[in-house]
Amino acid sequence: MSAVKVAISQDFMMAFSQVPKKQQKKVMEFVTKFRHNPQSTGINYEKINDAKEKAYRSVRIDQDYRGIVLKPENGNVFLLLWVDKHDDAYSWARRHACEINAETGALQIFESSTVQSTEGTPSISIDNTPTITSAGEAGTVKTNNEEPLFKLTDEQFIKLGLPSEVLPLVRAVRSEAEFESIESRLPMTVFEPLYLIAAGSSWEDIEEEYVNTTEGTVDTSDIETALTRPETLRFFHVIEDELELKEMLEAPLEHWRVFLHPSQRKLVSRVWNGPVRVLGGAGTGKTVVAMHRAKWLAQNIPKASKQRILFTTFTANLAIDIQHNLRKICSSEELARIEVKHIDKWVSDYLKGRSYPHTIVYANSNKRYDEIWTQALQLTDPTVGLPDSFYKEEWDRIILPNRVSEKMEYFKVSRKGRGVALNRKQRSLIWPVFEELRTSMHQNGLRTFEDATLDAADSVINTGHHLNYSSIVIDEGQDMGPEALTLIRQLVPEQANDLFIVGDGHQRIYRRKTAMSACGIKIVGRSRKLKINYRTTEQTRKFAMSILENISIDDLDGNLDSSHDYRSLTQGESPNIQQYNSIEAEAEGTINEIKMLKKLGVELKDICIVARINRPLDQISSIIKAEGIETHKIDRKNDNVNIDGIRLATMHRVKGLEFRYVFIVSANDGLIPLHYATSDTEDPVEARQRDLNERALLHVACTRAIKHLFISSSGTVSPYLTGS
Repeated sequence: MSAVKVAISQDFMMAFSQVPKKQQKKVMEFVTKFRHNPQSTGINYEKINDAKEKAYRSVRIDQDYRGIVLKPENGNVFLLLWVDKHDDAYSWARRHACEINAETGALQIFESSTVQSTEGTPSISIDNTPTITSAGEAGTVKTNNEEPLFKLTDEQFIKLGLPSEVLPLVRAVRSEAEFESIESRLPMTVFEPLYLIAAGSSWEDIEEEYVNTTEGTVDTSDIETALTRPETLRFFHVIEDELELKEMLEAPLEHWRVFLHPSQRKLVSRVWNGPVRVLGGAGTGKTVVAMHRAKWLAQNIPKASKQRILFTTFTANLAIDIQHNLRKICSSEELARIEVKHIDKWVSDYLKGRSYPHTIVYANSNKRYDEIWTQALQLTDPTVGLPDSFYKEEWDRIILPNRVSEKMEYFKVSRKGRGVALNRKQRSLIWPVFEELRTSMHQNGLRTFEDATLDAADSVINTGHHLNYSSIVIDEGQDMGPEALTLIRQLVPEQANDLFIVGDGHQRIYRRKTAMSACGIKIVGRSRKLKINYRTTEQTRKFAMSILENISIDDLDGNLDSSHDYRSLTQGESPNIQQYNSIEAEAEGTINEIKMLKKLGVELKDICIVARINRPLDQISSIIKAEGIETHKIDRKNDNVNIDGIRLATMHRVKGLEFRYVFIVSANDGLIPLHYATSDTEDPVEARQRDLNERALLHVACTRAIKHLFISSSGTVSPYLTGS
């Protein structure tokens, strides 16, 4: 006989997150005891005579709260399904089925119209199903003269795992609004693909993504086998140890780090014959997939091997957040095999370890570098008629990425993507500025990060790839420049599982677009896309996408990416946009909204106030503090969930994070877009790119909101919010 196992459902985690803090402690104590031994005589299982499933039992948490578990008649797998007040818990048990689908073998939970009688004989009544009208009200199924929303055969519905009892209900649906009204009546594993079909996806695409063929006949009583299937693991997790359970219960709303969608799991646990690129809009779980991929790769390194996984991203903040979150899903052995470093840190550490003779410098952060620029600009030829900004842009976009160090190289290099055309004579007149830069930097022992990165790539090639990386996982790939991607390609040999890159061109806030193929990364045939947003509401998603409306976005490899197949499953209210006459009035309005949320039981740490730069953030923060409301600014360290207080963050820092409620403040013209970030260029192509970066930054900030988004301004509102 197999050992006793306890699995916890996603529904249980969601219900637990709504339990008051005082009772949560008692639930945690019970679950710990239950996980240790669900067959303990100290657990009083109460039969629910009119429950949907015979195996449902109620367990006492305290005088008011009850848990709902599935206690098998045969086998050793116990399921934690729900927790709520006594009557509400019993109501849930009467309305929800938990069964293994005969076609897919997946364990499914859904609201059922069948009611189990006390004698155990099921009866089905169409009258118990919701009425589907244009308003989506409840009652009985009604038909009309409109065409059915779904043109699928019964066989196709069954392939997706649709329970037979709800097949007539789905066939009666005539619109997307009607379909959304019956969401609770469908297993989520079925609702998602049907939602995408309703949005325009083809059956062929859905079949490839969602249909898994099971071998042989499915045993609908074998829960243990069902819990091994990807479709089940999206909504159930077998608890392996006490520490894992403790971490899950301490942060129940972070369950997405544990529960992977089958389409995500396919990307994670597969041997890929070369580099993989995964696209996906905000909230689709790209970083989660990347973290689980790193975990899977670490698990599959032979124990005797000294090989490691490198997990890299563009910023220090994201690297810190990823390291923190990997601890939640990885064992200590797995963590020891995963090296997490942002790309700048990796380059710096690598070169220091090889006695690199230069100091790595960045624009506006090194006094001597800025002085060299001032000297070089004295050599500009007035007959060319180009502003100083042109030279800095040419340096960043053409000279550095192409390692141009001689005049003849400058004559030959492609300037594709620049807004000002230059003939050979003009290039000759311009070159002395860059020649002076190269000479002075060499004399002063300085190298730009771009040059240093390519120096590191050369060093790796010359030393023969002795870095012991078996695989590299790259998050936020859209922000990696050509130098970084060129280096990354050299850090691991071309082999199976070598590179796993996730990104989204809609969220590019630091760099211009770069084609991976131009950097030696060949992804043909190994490109995938995540299409379901699990974070924001559909209303917030649409609003965030409108900021980038009618703007072409690339797919990180030179082609265009579309957002038309990107959807959110949850519905909510449209973002709340307010305009005030002063920052004091804006702060007061924000405080009033926060007080309303507090009355509704929202914790302060689930609220984040975001601004483009620190100045308005600090101004509003000081007014909020004066009202006695605690705040906590998110700095370079990861956000400590144990610290109370409203979170404060700049738009750049909030990237990669999420909060139930987000307030974007000081959304004023001049701040969004930031005036000095967009105004100091006369190149039309450069101006468009900077505008896109600023739009993407606002898009990123908006998509941090889980439940609701508030946006406010004090003065003239940002043109991005008025469609300009």
